[in-house]
Amino acid sequence: MFHRNAAEGVHRVEDAYTNWYVVEEGRSLTVVDTGHPRSWRSLHDALRQLGRTPKDVAAVVLTHAHFDHMGFAERARAELGVPVLAHEDEVPVTRHPWRYDHERSRIPYMLRHPGFDRAFAAMAAMGALFVKGLSQVQTYRAGDDLDVPGRPHVAFTPGHTHGHCALHLRDRGVLLAGDALVTYNPYRDSDGPQIVSGAATADSVQALASLDVLAATDAAMVLTGHGPPWTHGIASAVDRARSLGAT
Repeated sequence: MFHRNAAEGVHRVEDAYTNWYVVEEGRSLTVVDTGHPRSWRSLHDALRQLGRTPKDVAAVVLTHAHFDHMGFAERARAELGVPVLAHEDEVPVTRHPWRYDHERSRIPYMLRHPGFDRAFAAMAAMGALFVKGLSQVQTYRAGDDLDVPGRPHVAFTPGHTHGHCALHLRDRGVLLAGDALVTYNPYRDSDGPQIVSGAATADSVQALASLDVLAATDAAMVLTGHGPPWTHGIASAVDRARSLGAT
């Protein structure tokens, strides 16, 4: 589902419980995260609705490389000829999006929270089981200002993955938080700001500590990898996530 102007010049696409974004600057576009393999069709639909073409896409930037954010990254690299950027510590996961560290088994969540089954089935229907890794990736570092449309500032937020980063559009007051903080947790079928459950998080203690990095951005609008936009400022989102803690 395409949501035009979730924030100024930032468009949200929601595919099977996962968000990815198109950032405009002039006539050029940056795609942030890439959903599922069949999100490729959603990309072309979004471009049509924006009156753009695939040639307007200048880059793909990944907040992290879990399977549900890597959907068409390799296809964009190969067919559109655009660079795909990720943090240097995230490179191993970009190659194998289903191989990542996590603290807990998914089975308890499947038994206790039927919403997880629905989310996972929807992801599978979008091709998530067959996601491809990247054959080439360009790396960035904490604190970089990326030379791509939107000029996002890299806020290093490890925990969910070892190389997870949020992207701060400082001139727009918008934070693309990835899964450092979400407003819907598929593993618990729960709404509101929180970190993702240990079934998909490498280090929950570190993820909670990275909330300080998010809070320091003082962003007014928070756009996450799962769930609706948070329009009440990053400080209130972080406070709520801290109060819930690890799950």
